[in-house]
Amino acid sequence: MVKNVGSTDKVIRYILGLVIFAAGFYYQSWWGLVGLVPILTAFVGFCPAFLPFGISTVEKKK
Repeated sequence: MVKNVGSTDKVIRYILGLVIFAAGFYYQSWWGLVGLVPILTAFVGFCPAFLPFGISTVEKKK
């Protein structure tokens, strides 16, 4: 599995995931579990949604 999530993208995913998760917790909704998806993809460093489009936010080595 090739990593396709860069460092800036990881930070954004962590923050967004925590906000979604916290909102779900605050409003007592199961939709808060959706926030675990960006957290998981940031932790693993791989996003399957990027594959069909060939997107990678990882900086290329020179």
